[in-house]
Amino acid sequence: MTESISQNYASARDMRAKLDSGNTTARELALNHLQRIQETEKHTNAFLTVLDEEQLVTQADAADALIESGNASALTGIPILIKDNISTDGIRTTAASKILDGYTPPFDATVVSRLKDAGAIILGKGNLDEFAMGSSNENSAFGPVINPWGQNRVPGGSSGGAAAAVAAGEATIALGSDTGGSIRQPASLCGVVGFKPTYGTVSRYGLIAFGSSLDQIGPIARTVADCADTANTISGRDPHDSTSLDLEIDFAEYLDRGVDGMRIGVPREYLVEGIEPGVRSAFEASLGVLEGLGAKIEETSLPLTDHALAVYYIIAPSEASANLARFDGVKYGMSVDGEPNARESIEATRGIGFGAEVKRRILIGTYALSAGYYDAYYKKAQQVRTLIRREFQDAFQEFDALATPTSPTVAFELGEKTQDPFQMYLSDVCTIPVNIAGLPGISVSCGLSDGLPVGLQIIAPQLGDRVALQVAHAYEQSANWKLTPPEL
Repeated sequence: MTESISQNYASARDMRAKLDSGNTTARELALNHLQRIQETEKHTNAFLTVLDEEQLVTQADAADALIESGNASALTGIPILIKDNISTDGIRTTAASKILDGYTPPFDATVVSRLKDAGAIILGKGNLDEFAMGSSNENSAFGPVINPWGQNRVPGGSSGGAAAAVAAGEATIALGSDTGGSIRQPASLCGVVGFKPTYGTVSRYGLIAFGSSLDQIGPIARTVADCADTANTISGRDPHDSTSLDLEIDFAEYLDRGVDGMRIGVPREYLVEGIEPGVRSAFEASLGVLEGLGAKIEETSLPLTDHALAVYYIIAPSEASANLARFDGVKYGMSVDGEPNARESIEATRGIGFGAEVKRRILIGTYALSAGYYDAYYKKAQQVRTLIRREFQDAFQEFDALATPTSPTVAFELGEKTQDPFQMYLSDVCTIPVNIAGLPGISVSCGLSDGLPVGLQIIAPQLGDRVALQVAHAYEQSANWKLTPPEL
């Protein structure tokens, strides 16, 4: 691995130290990453938009000036990718859908504004499953993302571009969104770290909505510490988002506390039928590491977990059917002209603009919300959701955190599950309950199975984000899995 590529695989904290000591500059980092993107994109297809050299140098020079003045923050000069369902002023934002091809927002999402204020360098926009609906990043209208760990392997979804870019050294950090596991599952499959904060700690303003009660923006990075630093930068109350919480959390505060004396529960329901033997083995080994660090590991039960998948696939499509009604070809995005009336023009636009998975979920959601079925489906799902939340609350009366596999499988082959939506949906069986309950969760690498990464998921109570990061950091530092994919 050449020195410039090796530098691209450094953590943000290591880059911060080099920037502050004068051993590198933001301009050098930006140009190194641009070169890496140019060399690697033919293998990964992780980016939908890449900013040009002039745009990157402008950002980098401003970051270098901040560093020179002594006003640098944790992310000043750090190269970051933004998932393409997060609005960026003046930069194309498509949500990987034909219906938004060519759309350029006139404003930044709050998280993007906060990154810019911190002096971070925005590299471009990351590929994803269309409107964040998918578990393999094969649903993008602009082609699938390829996992850098194998040229016939999926990166996971929907934040597959974000995870693949970080894994391939194309970006140091990426912002993703997580509705049912879309940060943690691709992080697991690509061998990086993915953190979903507590619902409400990070503003959703500027995020193209999928499931409004489930969506959460969060970071994908190489280390737990980098995720904590990013969360510190993008979190906090936002008057543009009524669901954002008015509180301050130092996400990095507990990182070095270790896990000695902590009680960590292992819900038996998450070791689901169909979990791959190599995943189970790596997960069990990770529990041994935590136990060796002084944690008390005990089996527990969350029986309502078995209903979480059904609950999610009623609530999420229902919210999606309402949120995606705005894409009608009238205000923005593509429009099919020449139809005899407005209704038929809208139908034609949506028929051509939306992909198969998005149409499937809109139809499911519309059916669940329709007259005569609302009480039987949507209302019942919300009632079970409340029970799932209470079950987690009861578990956290006994345990400081819960540990599960992030995904029941390693990265599967392209096309392997596209003809069986149910099997694809099962990819998120371990991550979906966290979104249903609005909890924080983090995936950290815990080894390899058949040469492909496996993820350990740590779940903490609501607003227990620092605890999740604490446990994940302790494991990461002890196990020392520094996974780098085969050179592309």
